[in-house]
Amino acid sequence: MQKISKKISQKIKKIKVLLTDVDGVLTDGGMYYTDSGLTMKKFNVKDGMGSYILRAAGIKVGIVTSDKSEIAKVRGERLNLDFIYIGALDKKNILNEICSQNNFSYEEIAFIGDDVNDTEILSTVGFSVSPKDALPEIKKIVDYISDKKGGKGVFREVAEMILKYRK
Repeated sequence: MQKISKKISQKIKKIKVLLTDVDGVLTDGGMYYTDSGLTMKKFNVKDGMGSYILRAAGIKVGIVTSDKSEIAKVRGERLNLDFIYIGALDKKNILNEICSQNNFSYEEIAFIGDDVNDTEILSTVGFSVSPKDALPEIKKIVDYISDKKGGKGVFREVAEMILKYRK
């Protein structure tokens, strides 16, 4: 974990929810296909444990992905996430829904994203993060760029940051 500024640590202290994209963040963005057409994705178990430790500390966790496959839904259900939004083309609308239904403000939400469909939500939340291998235009707008690539523990790194700076 990199050293962060006081301004960023102040943002992190307010976080009550960590949301993330799936492809390119929880996975490396690659997809595996079998000869019969089945699709598979690889998730990092350390990221999964990150969701458990956050939830144990009272932080809500969720996924907001434009992917329509059931794989992300299955992963979210297995981790018992608080929010699972699959096929979310308008992520800002989902953010508004989460905030209004749970009485959260934007500054209490963190989001991890890597691609252009994450731009609006990354520009809105209180703390925004991208993996090391996110698109250059995404890295220009986020508060923090992880040293880790997508699928290699970015979520866990952010989970540990939240726990560290909320104390």
